[in-house]
Amino acid sequence: MTTENGQAGAITSRLSGTGLTLAYDGRTVAEGLSVAIPDESFTVIVGPNACGKSTLLRALSRLLKPKAGTVVLDGADIASMPTKQVARIVGLLPQSSVAPDGITVADLVSRGRHPHQGLLRQWSREDERIVAESMTATGVTDLAERAVDELSGGQRQRVWTAMVLAQQTPLLLLDEPTTYLDIAHQIEILDLCARLHEEEGRTLVAVLHDLNQAARYATHLIVLCDGRVAASGAPEEIVTAELVESVFGLPCRVIEDPETGTPLVVPGARRTRELSATPSSR
Repeated sequence: MTTENGQAGAITSRLSGTGLTLAYDGRTVAEGLSVAIPDESFTVIVGPNACGKSTLLRALSRLLKPKAGTVVLDGADIASMPTKQVARIVGLLPQSSVAPDGITVADLVSRGRHPHQGLLRQWSREDERIVAESMTATGVTDLAERAVDELSGGQRQRVWTAMVLAQQTPLLLLDEPTTYLDIAHQIEILDLCARLHEEEGRTLVAVLHDLNQAARYATHLIVLCDGRVAASGAPEEIVTAELVESVFGLPCRVIEDPETGTPLVVPGARRTRELSATPSSR
């Protein structure tokens, strides 16, 4: 477990950031931020709105250049690495993606194989197999010939997820992968992420808004607040009522999830929260 940017015990990490100053739309959201993603973990980043979650993920994927500090991938500054080399190691599902006009689902998912193509390696049956498996895993096979811009938000989200899966990278970064999805499809995507981590040994990093989903699925949790790491570690070690109230300003109870045994945050009742926020008149 680590708290307040401190570390208790070293972890093995292919991907890390040290002393990061991150800015977005001209606004600095983090200064001196350091994180390390444990290898073969399912790491989830949580925190209040505008605390820097997505900005950190963009920096770790090299989509955003830090104003200061270094993102290190496999011992090298990620900024110095060739783009195609990074794309063969790190896959990114951004928060908002725009598909080319008229492109079909199958064609978009196939683009996930581009980092693996080259002069000496053209499209193969293996590529076809990987694309088909990625579409099956995300439940979009029946949409293969549909134009992406004709799909619902939830369908598009699953198609973009399939494309990132087809990239077959050992590190997979997902920015709010459950956006636009109903609860059943949210669980399907998170179950898929868990299988990729458990069965294939992939390292996953996801930004989630739902703290209970994060606590249920993550093996490693990073809690951000005001551009700093408020806590990090296994969910069962760090998720407490005190942490939730400190970071989110939400009085709550933390109990054991009856299904998984993981921490379950139960917000205080409205009347209880209102009374706790009202100064005593006595």
